[in-house]
Amino acid sequence: MIERTLAQLQWCDEIIVVDSYSTDRTAEICSSKGCKVLFRQFDGYGAQKQFAVSQAKNDWVLCVDADEVLTDELVKEITSLTEADKQYSGFAFRMNLVFLGKEFLYGKESGRYFLRLFNRQKGGITADKVHEGIHLEGPVKKLKHIVKHYSYTSIYQYLEKFNRYTRYAAEMGKRKGKHKSTFIILLAVPFNFTKYYLLERNCLNGLKGFYWSVFSTFYHFVKYAKINE
Repeated sequence: MIERTLAQLQWCDEIIVVDSYSTDRTAEICSSKGCKVLFRQFDGYGAQKQFAVSQAKNDWVLCVDADEVLTDELVKEITSLTEADKQYSGFAFRMNLVFLGKEFLYGKESGRYFLRLFNRQKGGITADKVHEGIHLEGPVKKLKHIVKHYSYTSIYQYLEKFNRYTRYAAEMGKRKGKHKSTFIILLAVPFNFTKYYLLERNCLNGLKGFYWSVFSTFYHFVKYAKINE
């Protein structure tokens, strides 16, 4: 999928890829597309991305994950920005989740805005090991068009990622002194499923929406259990 991601970034002055010593053809493919490939041992998403930002030659940086693809409409919107838009410190895009091959048009995972394009002189990426963000000084403008997030292509891949993310989240929670009682952990299961499936309208995303709601509920359960462990 990295080729699809890179194909939508060819308008950029440079493409920097930070590879954590992957064992597939990622580095080879990226090099063949003219990317500057750097290698760094992975110690968290925030630190990895901030390192990538520090290697850029320009102040304006577009931060894209390897499973995110800019739509043609968004590329056109970005490249149409003018000098007047430099009054903003950054630009946020809407992102739609593509889960097991289905693009979610409903639910909290789609339609949310994520800050991705920013002036690094105005801020940077947080050091969080997972669920990192971008903190800026100054105004941020929301653009109209979307990024498609091909986060999970199979249940097998989801569960591999799930185990990693719940571990990182539990480590962060433990450092912050978080602890959940058995009663809260049990109560969280029906509460979170109702929230994801009904309140956030994943029921309108069909069978894949049901899967997502169950998995997301299980995510919180496992995270809390790992914090207590």
